[in-house]
Amino acid sequence: MNISEIRQMINSGKMYDDAAKDISALRTQAISTCRKYNYKVNTNDEYDMSILKGLFAEVGENVYIESDFRCEFGFNISIGNEVYINHDMIILDCNEVKIGNNVFIGPRAGLYAANHAEDPFERAEKGVYSAPIIIQDNVWLGGDVKITQGVTIGENSIIGAGSVVTKDIPPNTIAAGVPCKVIRPIKYSDNPWRRPNE
Repeated sequence: MNISEIRQMINSGKMYDDAAKDISALRTQAISTCRKYNYKVNTNDEYDMSILKGLFAEVGENVYIESDFRCEFGFNISIGNEVYINHDMIILDCNEVKIGNNVFIGPRAGLYAANHAEDPFERAEKGVYSAPIIIQDNVWLGGDVKITQGVTIGENSIIGAGSVVTKDIPPNTIAAGVPCKVIRPIKYSDNPWRRPNE
């Protein structure tokens, strides 16, 4: 199967064989590309986004990714403009993972679009299914935040450090906890320097 066929299959939401030869080969290629990128960051302080642009579906302007970045495939990852991703980010992109504009992601965060089969026999046969993750514009994910498959984080929202997000978070809210829950709406400042003109 080619990349397009594999992407269509794993993005379908249906169970697939995670250890299939073609899938494993693409995963190995992504691991190699991430290592190359991380090596440049760690040894030369060189953030060479051209390496990851060849791996990702889309990358916007002024995207800054610290080492040690890791992803499963890369071809399901779309990143907007003005995005900062801190150290030790892991993205399991066996479905679409979309990161909007002006997003801050703290260290050791994880976006996990994958899930193993619940049935132990299917799980032993490497059965996996997936669902997309969407991080909308102006979101801030604190350190060690984990987001599971099928979750959307609404625009402008903040997810507190250490949270495990298993359900959608609405826009303009602060949420935290395990499992993550909405704490309160965001309080917008009246300071014109901090708030865009209407």
